[in-house]
Amino acid sequence: MTHEMLQNYWWLIMSVLGALLVFMLFVQGGQSMIAGTKWVKRSLLINSLGRKWELTYTTLVTFGGAFFASFPLFYSTSFGGAYWLWILILFSFVIQAIAYEYRSKHGNVYGTRFYDILLHINGVVGPVLLGVAVAGMFFGAEFTVSKGKILDASIISQWGPQHGLEAIASWKNLLFGFMVFFLARTLASLYFINNIDDREVQKSQHNLLLVNAAIFVVLFVATCAVILTSAGVEVDAKGVAKWVDYKYLHNFLDMWWALVVFLLGVDLVLTGIVKSLLNKEWKGGIWWSGIGTVLVVMSLFWVLGYNHTAFYPSLLDVQSSLTLANSSSSQFTLTVMSYVSILVPFVLAYIAWVWFKMDSTKLTEKEIKQADEDEIY
Repeated sequence: MTHEMLQNYWWLIMSVLGALLVFMLFVQGGQSMIAGTKWVKRSLLINSLGRKWELTYTTLVTFGGAFFASFPLFYSTSFGGAYWLWILILFSFVIQAIAYEYRSKHGNVYGTRFYDILLHINGVVGPVLLGVAVAGMFFGAEFTVSKGKILDASIISQWGPQHGLEAIASWKNLLFGFMVFFLARTLASLYFINNIDDREVQKSQHNLLLVNAAIFVVLFVATCAVILTSAGVEVDAKGVAKWVDYKYLHNFLDMWWALVVFLLGVDLVLTGIVKSLLNKEWKGGIWWSGIGTVLVVMSLFWVLGYNHTAFYPSLLDVQSSLTLANSSSSQFTLTVMSYVSILVPFVLAYIAWVWFKMDSTKLTEKEIKQADEDEIY
């Protein structure tokens, strides 16, 4: 395979991992809805999520690690330059791990409510700031890259004094972030409906699904409108970058297959939501909307990186914008990693098998009350 083919292949891998991460954020969405519920019902929700939270954490780490190996210049530029944004994201996931580990352990000096607050913080901060970080790949970030001095790690990229905090002040990034947040809450309700056998929880989650899904649809339409009308950076055959109006709209039109996958994903997401609202006994919405989410996110990654597009535009110097060609690892590294990627389907099959075994018996209030300390979160 040529270097260009390997770059495209690994961007496809990144799109799959990114899509799976967005789907798995239903764990954070569920954590954002635990406040105000009774202790037993709250424990039901938390233990339902506790069966899956490590999958989200692992997917996030794998996504970051794969970016480091395949597109190291992006990793060093974003993670190393916008470090305040990423520190906030990682801190929210660290306190999530602490909360699940110690929430129900006897003898902890803080009590369960303290750890519930930590879970709630991660449930809100995690999806919103991850959405803000991804939005910067569409709308650009304030950095410059000195590619000629790449051996001097201290000056590969330069950022303003805010080092990523300015991204949180952008309304476009926040729109994207809150869209991801309400998607996570919508998927969480669908997951609870599927996973928990409790009439009171089922009723409350159907009510929350209606509200969160309505807000998500409005934010999703607004976000798509902003993306499709925004300018993007296009790079010609000589490596010269320039801003092009409606770049992402052009990418959808040029890559019709990406548009087909996008529309199919949207249809699946809406089908899962609507069918769950109309039929209270149907519990398969998480799979319809979950698969649809994966397809939509994958297609967005495709229009972000393919078709001679800079997937990380620089707002300060357009020639510093990062593309698949100028930010990837060497051909040898990508080739070796491609052999390793053959194991990915087996890993996914293992995760699916573990998920099936965990959910073979639905979670009930009786199980929470009778469980030992080491069996619950």
